[in-house]
Amino acid sequence: MPRLQSVRQLFICFALILLLILPFNQQADAHAYSASYTTLNLTKSYTEMTYSIDELSVIELAGGDTDGNGMLDEQEFEAVKDQFLKLLEQDITLKINNEPQAWTQVESVVMDRKGDATKAIIKLKFPPVSPAQSISLTDRLYMNNKATENYVDLITINYGQQKSTAALSGSSRVWAMQLTDTEYASLQQDGEQVQSSAADNSSSATQTTDEDAGQSVSGWVSFFKLGMNHILSGYDHLLFLFSLLIARQTFKQYAAMITAFTVAHSITLTLTVLGIINVPSIIVEPAIALSICFVAVDNMVRERVSYRWVLTFLFGLIHGMGFADILKEMDLVKSELAVDLVSFNLGIETVQLILVAILLPLLALLHRWKYSRRAVLGCSTLAFALGGIWLVQRLFF
Repeated sequence: MPRLQSVRQLFICFALILLLILPFNQQADAHAYSASYTTLNLTKSYTEMTYSIDELSVIELAGGDTDGNGMLDEQEFEAVKDQFLKLLEQDITLKINNEPQAWTQVESVVMDRKGDATKAIIKLKFPPVSPAQSISLTDRLYMNNKATENYVDLITINYGQQKSTAALSGSSRVWAMQLTDTEYASLQQDGEQVQSSAADNSSSATQTTDEDAGQSVSGWVSFFKLGMNHILSGYDHLLFLFSLLIARQTFKQYAAMITAFTVAHSITLTLTVLGIINVPSIIVEPAIALSICFVAVDNMVRERVSYRWVLTFLFGLIHGMGFADILKEMDLVKSELAVDLVSFNLGIETVQLILVAILLPLLALLHRWKYSRRAVLGCSTLAFALGGIWLVQRLFF
């Protein structure tokens, strides 16, 4: 019986380690997160679409990085520009009144170089939307990729004095609305800039068409799913959470720690998206990797941790800024900002709580094993190594 119990405890230990390392062994055809930003400007004269996507995604999709430096210089981008544009046209479909629109009026295709924030930007025009007609956007980019959950298209739609937003990710890739007579009457005649007061308004009469009703997703649901996908693909955040949990603690300590992490990252996530604080990613990303290393070392030097909620709160502030990166460049509607942020945060928390609910029973069994301390040391050593690798990569590469 003791032998059987030891085998069972050893199995639990291996299961915990597998839960930790499996994400890093998955084939990841996309990098950490492929983010695109689409802006639709509806006027009475035309429909204008601006689509931008990060440079690494362009390389993944169209190649062209002949010198292998992870960047596309002017000549490299020119060589693959037509291929890239054709690929986008195949996967991104704009429909007006259920009719797919051809990409015949491409105004520009440029690489806007801004260091790590470099993006390819495509601007094009389509016919205008008439009163009572529907308009929809379907983005199938990366749909045939195993890492499809790592892609998101953040959409902003400007029409007259109104604005709405949506996040297309995972299997939810359709946005749709039907333009009412009142909304059409408020449209600009051409591309004149909408007055500043328009940015505070959002759609109250937006409807999906019959064709897209089963596929299109409302704004808050899209941001909820985006939050879920964002944490699931954020292996550094998951590793930090695992490192916090694996140390022997009471249920009260676990509850305080999770609460501290939730409150902390919610604060900086909100402040960052609102533009109140703006810490560059060149600082935030290495700091996230450093937080993993710090907690791993703490696990190794202290057999029983105490006041971990304080440490968790401090590092949670940093992780919140990391969570916000994907939303910073999206011009979120002020009247919808609270709902979008809460939905995004709830998506993160839902996944986080599910993972905690799975891990805690396993950890309770693990810590009854006489070799549990060795398991903690082994997992913490692995976490320290991975965090250290990320730290070096983010500082020097």
